[in-house]
Amino acid sequence: MFDFVYLASQSPRRSHLLEQLGVQHRLLLADGDEDAEALETERQRELPAAYVERVTRAKLAAARRRLRARALPEAPILAADTTVALGTHILGKPANADHARAMLRMLSGRTHRVLSGVAVAAGRRTLFALNVSRVHFAAVSAAEIAAYVAGREPFGKAGGYAIQGRAAAWIDRIDGSYTGIMGLPLHETAQLLRQAGVSF
Repeated sequence: MFDFVYLASQSPRRSHLLEQLGVQHRLLLADGDEDAEALETERQRELPAAYVERVTRAKLAAARRRLRARALPEAPILAADTTVALGTHILGKPANADHARAMLRMLSGRTHRVLSGVAVAAGRRTLFALNVSRVHFAAVSAAEIAAYVAGREPFGKAGGYAIQGRAAAWIDRIDGSYTGIMGLPLHETAQLLRQAGVSF
């Protein structure tokens, strides 16, 4: 049994969610010479579920290499990725304010999916789970979107919003996992960590 895991994510939300589960964790972040963002580059005609699984597994593989290179003590490693999809169209992190406004206009008054992949390295095994939730946005005015983007909240977030932020006021209903929409579905994560021999 292991009493901690390595978290290969700089997301404070994922760290807080692991704390909510009672999972002790240590950060295993990319070095300055690693281009972690490059792992999230989309491929042509790649479907959202395939994209999320590929990126999550790539993040885990990079973290495994990091662990070996740093000669750290062995323990399971957890990596995750979350994206927003409207149909087959992937909405990643907005590149700028215009991109963020365009994304939010697309989501306004419509139902989209939030896909969160979780991968855990357990020895030589890789354990993987995918959570898919549906989120319905009420109609959002151009003025509301402009004010939201001006507050800088969309940046660094798939789909240009975070459910635990100001955009929660626009969410009419969800069907799925609130923590999955935040970026780490706790039900699936707990199952994978138990399979990996993590005590919490």
